Amino acid sequence: MSGPLASLKVLDFSTLLPGPFASLMLADMGAEVLRIESPTRMDLLRVLPPHDRGTSASHAYLNRNKRSLALDLKQAEALEIVRELVKGHDILLEQFRPGVMERLGLGYEALKAINPRLIYVSITGYGQTGPYKDRAGHDINYLALAGVASHTGRQDTGPLPLGVQLADVAGGSLHAVVGLLAAVIARQQSGVGQYLDVSMTDCSFSLNAMAGAGYLACGVEPGWENHVLNGGSFYDYYRTRDGRWMSVGSLEPGFMQQLCAALGRPELAAHSVTPERQAVLKQALQVEFEKRSFDQLCELFAGVDACVEPVLSLSEAAEHPQLKARELVSQVPRGDGSTQAQLACPLKFSEGLPAPRHIGVAVGAQSDEVLAELGFGIERIEQLRQAKVVG
Repeated sequence: MSGPLASLKVLDFSTLLPGPFASLMLADMGAEVLRIESPTRMDLLRVLPPHDRGTSASHAYLNRNKRSLALDLKQAEALEIVRELVKGHDILLEQFRPGVMERLGLGYEALKAINPRLIYVSITGYGQTGPYKDRAGHDINYLALAGVASHTGRQDTGPLPLGVQLADVAGGSLHAVVGLLAAVIARQQSGVGQYLDVSMTDCSFSLNAMAGAGYLACGVEPGWENHVLNGGSFYDYYRTRDGRWMSVGSLEPGFMQQLCAALGRPELAAHSVTPERQAVLKQALQVEFEKRSFDQLCELFAGVDACVEPVLSLSEAAEHPQLKARELVSQVPRGDGSTQAQLACPLKFSEGLPAPRHIGVAVGAQSDEVLAELGFGIERIEQLRQAKVVG
């Protein structure tokens, strides 16, 4: 089984999370992904804990199914190797600050002259233009500037640091994949590639889907706990008697009636239709939830279709019957005959996807193999290695 993207070849210069997550999706769907890595400058993800048998679990996951070629891009011969690789690749993915690839002679215009069909994707914090284009940043900064943090939090404690990297993954990775696949479709018609500028801040701003629409069209400024879906209504989390939490999303009247009936307080359902009575409803619901333990509430709502679910730990989520039925954990070969448990590709194709081939590999694990494919002989490869062009 080859996968729906088996025809695509990707050169991946990215590090950290946004680019590698994007190329992981492409690799899982069958694309051939070759990472271009520095032989001397360590990618933070390679050393990020926790470790499994000496390998960072994050790196092993984000770089599965990818090959690695170690090149010192400060050397002219390494740049020539990249230019040769570009001739046979469809997509280039990079995550440097604006201007870095141009200074190396590997910018879009230079590489387009070599391969007009090349789709060139740049993922940055603030994009290739604007006063912040050269500014450093991380996920939390992009969410702050995009307005997301201003209405994601609690009135008494302020914005929340999220447990997932929303700007990096939903902003950078997913938008990059959508954009580059759109460019692939456009290339089928035009025969030429194009440049894609992905700003994680831009994309995070667009994630303000409902709140942003309300502000721009109606002038309603979202804030912490001041609208239906961010804690300003009963749609929220509730603490149990033993300090666990349950999620309540019973927005529709039928769901609300079932919620209140299950808790033995059917009269509370009338409060859900009046915004001014939301605080009273929330307080009453909290009282009812705190009368019961987490396990009691799980059992109570297991057979009730009221949009009430427990807040699970990752270990509990991994063992939940729904997620297990969807096969969201995969056993991926390490290369020594054993396997490592990893998050599986969540996309379900009727024709299926290829089985995971291997976890993330060592820097330059396929350097000799890739150079041989380009026509380099054994002696020439050894010369490049001795000159530290290749690692």
